[in-house]
Parts: sequence; C-alpha cells; structure tokens
Amino acid sequence: MPSLMMKSLYFLIFSIFISISSISCQKYHPLDPLSPSEFILIKTIVHKAYSTSNHNLTFQYVGLDEPEKSTILSWQTKPATKPPPRRALVHARLNKETLEIIVDLSTRSIFSQQKHLGSGFPMLTLEEQTNANILVLKYGPLIKSVKDRGLDMSQVYCSSFTAGWYGEKKAERVIKIQCFYTNGTANLYVRPLEGILLVVNLDEMKIVEYHDRLRIPLPKAEGTEFRASWLRPPFGPWLNGVAVAQEPGFEMDGHTISWANWKFHLAFDARVGVVLSQASIFDLDKNKYRRVLYRAYVSELFVPYMDPTDEVYFKTFFDCGEFGVGQSAVPLVTSADCPANAKFIDAYYAAPDGTPVNISNAICIFERHAGNILWRHTETAILGEVITEARADVSLVVRMVSTVGNYDYILDWEFKPAGSIKFGVGLTGVLEIKGVTYTHKDQIKEDVYGPLLAENSVAIHHDHFLTYHLDLDVDGEANSIMKTTLVTKRQSRNNINAKHITPRKSYWTTETEIVKTESDAKLKLGLRPLELAVINPNKRTKVGNHIGYRLLPGPAAIPLLSNDDYPQTRAPFTNYDVWVTPYNKSEKWAGGKFVDQSRGDDNLETWCHRNRNIENKDIVLWHTIGFHHVPSQEEFPVMPTLTGGFELRPTNFFESNPVLKVKTSKLQVPGSNCTTHL
Repeated sequence: MPSLMMKSLYFLIFSIFISISSISCQKYHPLDPLSPSEFILIKTIVHKAYSTSNHNLTFQYVGLDEPEKSTILSWQTKPATKPPPRRALVHARLNKETLEIIVDLSTRSIFSQQKHLGSGFPMLTLEEQTNANILVLKYGPLIKSVKDRGLDMSQVYCSSFTAGWYGEKKAERVIKIQCFYTNGTANLYVRPLEGILLVVNLDEMKIVEYHDRLRIPLPKAEGTEFRASWLRPPFGPWLNGVAVAQEPGFEMDGHTISWANWKFHLAFDARVGVVLSQASIFDLDKNKYRRVLYRAYVSELFVPYMDPTDEVYFKTFFDCGEFGVGQSAVPLVTSADCPANAKFIDAYYAAPDGTPVNISNAICIFERHAGNILWRHTETAILGEVITEARADVSLVVRMVSTVGNYDYILDWEFKPAGSIKFGVGLTGVLEIKGVTYTHKDQIKEDVYGPLLAENSVAIHHDHFLTYHLDLDVDGEANSIMKTTLVTKRQSRNNINAKHITPRKSYWTTETEIVKTESDAKLKLGLRPLELAVINPNKRTKVGNHIGYRLLPGPAAIPLLSNDDYPQTRAPFTNYDVWVTPYNKSEKWAGGKFVDQSRGDDNLETWCHRNRNIENKDIVLWHTIGFHHVPSQEEFPVMPTLTGGFELRPTNFFESNPVLKVKTSKLQVPGSNCTTHL
C-alpha cells in the first residue's frame, strides 16, 4: 500500500491538475472571487517560487488583484475577446518579513514581488490567534495566577487583541492576550480575569511578556447565559414566526445577480467581506440598463475603547485590516439570520498554508417583504369620487454577519426598485466588560470609563466607525460632486421675483457648488443643511437637470479622541464623514495596506494630501458612519441589535418616477380579516 506521504503527493498533484484544468476552462467574470481551485494554484505557484524556505512561509491575506477599471469596461464592450489576466494579491510572512506578491494565474507564475519596508504588518490569520490563545494556557505563571485566585484552570479560555502602536521606534509583531472564566456560562467575555495580560510574539509564537497587576472580584456567571437550552422560565415575549414559501424572484448567473430592475455582481474578500460591483438599473423610458455603482464595500471598521488604563488602552481595533471582517464571517442560520426561503452562498479564504477554507452559508440573499409602501396616494378632491392607489414595497437584501471577538456585525446591502441602494449595519453580540470592585453605582467615586451594568461589571465606553468605499459611476465614469446648501433668504421689495409683496418675511432656497479638489470635498455632515450628490456633469435630463445619485448620510459621530492620540493618528479617515478621491486601483483600504501596528503614514488622509482634481473625473466617494456607544443595562448580557446605515438615492437620474408602472403580486394569505373600530 502506498505510504501516507505518497498519498499526500498524489492528492497534491491531482489538486494542481484540477486547478489548472478548471482555470483554463472556466468562464469567469474578471471580478469573481477566487475559487478553491485557484487558492490551491496560488499556493503551488508561491511555494515553487520560495521552494527553499517555504516551510515557514505563511499566507496572511490572499485576494483578487482586480484589473484596472478601464480594462474591465473595455472587455465588457467586447465580451468575445480574451478576458483580462487573472491575478491574485498575496500578503505573506517569511523569515519575519512581509512580502507583497502578485500571482498571475493566467501564466501560472509570479508577476511581481517585493518586501514591505514600511510600518505595519499584514492581517492576522485566525489560526495564529488560536495558537497563541492555546499557547498561554500552558504557561506556568498564568496557571499559578489562576490557582492563586482559587479558580479552575480547565474553565479558563483566552482571547487575542491587537497591540496597536504607541510611539515605539521598532515594533515586533505581537498580540496581547487576556483570559476569561467560563464556569457556569458560555458568555466568557463578561467574566474577565482582570489584571492578567500576556504578550505573544507571533513570528516566534513565544510569550514575551506576562503581567498580573491586580486582583479584582470575578463577575458572577448568574444571569449571563445566552444559550436557549440553558435558559429557564419565565420566558417571554412570544414572537410569531412568518412562513415564507415563495421562491425569491432573483436569478444568479455565476456571481451576477438580476432582480426586478437591478443587475449587479457579488463577490467576497477575506479582508472586507461582501464586495458589490457593477450595479446597474433598468430604465424603462430608455429601455436599457444604466450604470450606478462600480464597486462598494466596507473599507475599514475602527473600534477604539475609551479606557486608558494598562489593561485596556491598546484596544483600538481595525477590524478589516487587522482581523479581516471577511475571514471572520460566520455561517448564517436559516429562519434566524435570514428568512427560510433565502439563498445561501459559501465563501472561501486562504489558510496560513494557502489551502482554501470554506465558510458555509456565509452570505444570504433574500427578498424583504416588510409591509412597507413603495408609493401611494388617495385623491379626495374630485367630487363624488375617492381614488386610492398604493404599491407594496419589496427589496432585495444581501447579508453577511461577521463576528470579530465579542461583537457581531450584521452587514446588509439592500436594493430598492425605486433606484435606491441602502447600506445597513447592525451591532449586536457581547459588550467589552471590565471587572471592578464595585457592586453599586453609588460606590463609584472615580472615572471607571463606562457604566456599571452588573455587580463587578463595567461596560467600557467605545466607538464604532465604518468607512465605506463607494466607487459610483453615475451613467458613466466621469462624475463630479455637487454640494447643495440650503440658505435662508429674507423677503424684501428688492426681490425681483416678487411682483406683489406678501406678509412672509423669509424662505429658504438652494445654492449649488461643484467641488473641485480633494481638500474641498472633506465634509463634516450635520453642521449645516446641505445635500451631497454624485452627478454626471456631461448628461442632463430633458428639462436640464444634472443626473445624479444623492447621499442620504448615516449617523454622524465626530471622533472624540485628540488628534495627537496614537489611535487617532492611525485612523484620521474618521475625522470627516465624507472624502472624495480620484479612482486609483491601489487606494482601496482607508486604513492603509498594512494596518496592524501601523503608524498613520498610509491611509485615506495621506492620499488626499495631494489635493487632486476631482471635477468631471472617475471618482470614489468615501462615507464614514459612526456610533458613540454608551452601554446600558438592556445591552447586558447580550446586546439587542443597534442599527444604522445610509442610502444612495437617485436624484434627477430618471425623467420621472421609475416605479409608477410597477406591478406587484397580490398574494392572499388565509386567515381572519378583523376590523377594529376605535
């Protein structure tokens, strides 16, 4: 019988053959996510190029190196021509150095390679975090600290936290580890072993620091369990489920989705998760699809905690660039995360050895029938007649849930038949709890950096900032930013439009401005009444208005950290709600390419220092929404979902209401029809 080594070799050769065959024969869209066979081929090509030292080479990030936009658009005008080269971007660690490698899958070779010499490290892998968390459980000083507290070591679990950067001249690639106690509950984050902190060097997988600074009473397990099978009466309230039987009315051709009057491309990336591309909407009057959005995704998610003490100060997370919102995606649950008739899609990312890792049911797609109204009107002014016309609203939702440590992020992309695209985020999961000696608020005479939610349990104040990358192509690539300010005017006899002066003393009107440079485009919203739209300055409606898409902004949250504080120097992209840059393929991650322990020298703000021209150009809109989170007792031990989001809405894009003639099905649901008189 062949040896295990020979079997492994046979499997590797077979996998490579399958990979090469599938890539040679596959008809793909150039923006399709990397397939499992492509991950295997990438691994093979990279290991071949570094054959003498690949035993300690790790794949930290592998993603599509998308072609230039002009290349894709040119290919789409002639789909019969040869597609653009299929390439992948690899961030790897080798001999304590970071490599940036472009792999050409079309030629099965390395297209380019270079060492990263600047600050920052690549995204962490889930495996190295897990290995570090397990490593510390065998550490003698930790075992002694747990024993000294009278606790059972078998009930201790540990979790890793990025270390950030605080002015160090030279940085080793490290993470910090804190431990928690699970006896009596699975909700480990609410029972921290306060005062214990370890530092692990990831390149050497070695503990380099250990601290046991203080002893704090362990928060109680009672009342913290969230597993349904462990909960005990009384229960309530009882919520009725909804049986959704009909098949959702969308079609998938590869990764291209068609629904109602929309068509778009859907992909997945280990760093940012869901990536939407080439969203176009069908214009009934023009009898064609018109371009709206070339590419959109969550570029960075910044979560700084507001406790400056030794155990917490470093908790200022960049969830995309450090942990990977995509690789942290979790399988979605039918009838809980998504409706029963949703369609589910698997996602893949690269393990440290380069092999593909499957996330089953990572994305769901479903129609939302929420009982909303698309449009309506009741006309009662016509004598002897009452006319009522109403249309039920239906939308298409693409959803992913990413669990990064204690928080779960529900990320939605919603397409509306009236032309809007809504971007939603839901925050849920478990709060970051700090153990304290206090059992009642009246005992607290100092700043504990958060409210007391349970005995010995403070939930730390913190922020969530999500920065979206929105490459709009409103009826073409050449776009501009139009800023419309609402201003108050006084009614006077000098007003040439007033032939007869009425008793009114004031009114408001609009003043428009085309933003010309990156510096002029930086905006803090909510300070004055204005509207912001991406317009195509080269096209107008029949009556002369610029066609465009308006930003209906999300919740604004101005950063409250001082500008010279280290976390804020790494996240200056949160200083404004809106940024606009000219399209540049390499400028896609607001926090920079290598975020872990970065120093703020590569990010959205530094790119905008060039103050480039953005008028009538191919431009990218960056929008940051934020939440200042002051926790409350209702959010303990598990937090009900807190939602926010924003909308891209057509403004003079169509000649008139695009859903005036929409047809909706009138499904009858059996049951009683009760009328109550008030």
